[in-house]
Parts: sequence; structure tokens; C-alpha cells
Amino acid sequence: MKTKKIEKVLIALDYDPTAQKVAEKGYLLAKSLGAEITLLHVISEVAYYSSTYYSPIMGYTGYMDLGPIELESIETLKKTSIHFLEKSREHLGDKSIQLLVTEGDYADSIVNTAKEIQADIIVLGSHSRRWLEEILVGSVTEKVLHQSPVPLYIVPTKKQ
Repeated sequence: MKTKKIEKVLIALDYDPTAQKVAEKGYLLAKSLGAEITLLHVISEVAYYSSTYYSPIMGYTGYMDLGPIELESIETLKKTSIHFLEKSREHLGDKSIQLLVTEGDYADSIVNTAKEIQADIIVLGSHSRRWLEEILVGSVTEKVLHQSPVPLYIVPTKKQ
């Protein structure tokens, strides 16, 4: 049997405070495998960025400084998302980490990006906090699991 070495790791991050745990665990996995790392943020729902639930993570405090008019601009959201990923890369202390921001459905964008960059594994978190919503429409993690052609490394982020 021929096995393939894991050479590229895609780490999907949102603005949730648990993203720090996902980034750190994904980074440790990738470094232990000697793999390239790409951090991904998906812009999907503009309303998400105006949420009152917010906590600075990995030294990033950016999008809460934007006004409601600025949040409507996709270009502003892209710039802010890149800034978030730059702060995440800085937190991890590795300038070789690649950064990507995409738009669209969360799950579709993660799977499509993994295909485009030929990732060998996808790292993402599982929040598990809206049980009724997950029963009715499913979670992003579950959708990625069913669509992904590559293995997932799921970091549980539910608060104990």
C-alpha cells in the first residue's frame, strides 16, 4: 500500500474566540508533519460581522472598529479579514503561513479552497452551541465532512 505524505494543511478560521485554539492546534499538527500551512477566512454573512458577541482574539480587534456603512462594503470586509489572518499568523510566529480570504457559503468555500490549493487535510473547529439550528440545517463542520475529498482534523471548541 502506498501512502501519501501530508504536505499542505488548510486551517479555516472564523472570528469566534475559539479560532485561536483551532489555529494553534492546526499549526502544531502541520508543523509536526512538516507541511505548508494556509489560513482561510470565509466571508459569507455580513450580519455576522455586526454581531454584538465579540472578543478580541490573537491580538486582533479590527472589525469592531468598523461602522455599519463600512461593513456593507465587501472590499472593507476583505481587508479586515486579511488583517485578522495577518494577526493570526503573527500570533503563531510563522511568516511562511499563507493567507486566503474567500466569499460564499462557508462549507462550500472551505471544500473548494482545499481542492484549489490541493490541501491534504482541513483543520476546523466545531462550536456545537446551537443545537436546534444544527438539527434543522446542519453545522458547517458537518457539511464540510460530507463534501470534503480530504480528511478533516476537527478541533472541539465547545466550552466545558
